[in-house]
Amino acid sequence: DPTYAPNEMLATDGKTVEGFDVDVFNAVAAKLGLKTEYVPAGFGTIILGVTSGKYDVGVSSFTINPERKKQVNMVSYYSAGTQWVVAKGNPEKVNIDDVCGKSVGAQKDTVQAEDLAARSKKCTDAGKPAITQVIQTGQDQVTADVASGKTVAMLADSPVGLYAVKQTGTLEALGEIYDSAPYGYVVPKNQTDFANLLVEALKAAKADGSYEAALKKDSVEAGAIDTLQRIRAQRTDA
Repeated sequence: DPTYAPNEMLATDGKTVEGFDVDVFNAVAAKLGLKTEYVPAGFGTIILGVTSGKYDVGVSSFTINPERKKQVNMVSYYSAGTQWVVAKGNPEKVNIDDVCGKSVGAQKDTVQAEDLAARSKKCTDAGKPAITQVIQTGQDQVTADVASGKTVAMLADSPVGLYAVKQTGTLEALGEIYDSAPYGYVVPKNQTDFANLLVEALKAAKADGSYEAALKKDSVEAGAIDTLQRIRAQRTDA
């Protein structure tokens, strides 16, 4: 999903996908003697595209969580958490622990959208106004909403939120990064050998420095991890 800068975004030609996810996976592919073809797609369509055979692998900042583990194998390669972002100076005095009744943005099908829904339910359960959840298909629109004042805050993966702060100059990070968890490459359930091969390629890229070099290129090396492994798909018939 190339709306998720700096993880994945379109180059100035408007069609080439670039970003740190691309740089890291290119290092992985190089260890296998392969070249990649990146196909831009809506975030919520990618896992289905992998399970249906449309794509060989999904590379798009997928947080490894129980719901996704029911559908696919995942290969961990990076760690990110959730970062809140507001207008510079926080003019609306946003308090992360109490945003009941306020307009807050997140991208559709992300862990942040789930986070926002859970917070809104907590508000209504306590007899407070619900959060106005402004859920957009692309992260670029989520960022535009908070920059324009349509929303008072947004939630995004930490590298994405911090990149928006850096690029716009009109936004700032609010609070600490929380719920840090690994990203995973998405591989079909029945392709365990392929998933294991990606793990070995990642370890080889880590060993020769190309993994770290790819992260440093986009200044996101803080999320580097040592535990590069396959997260097995969970049975759903138990």
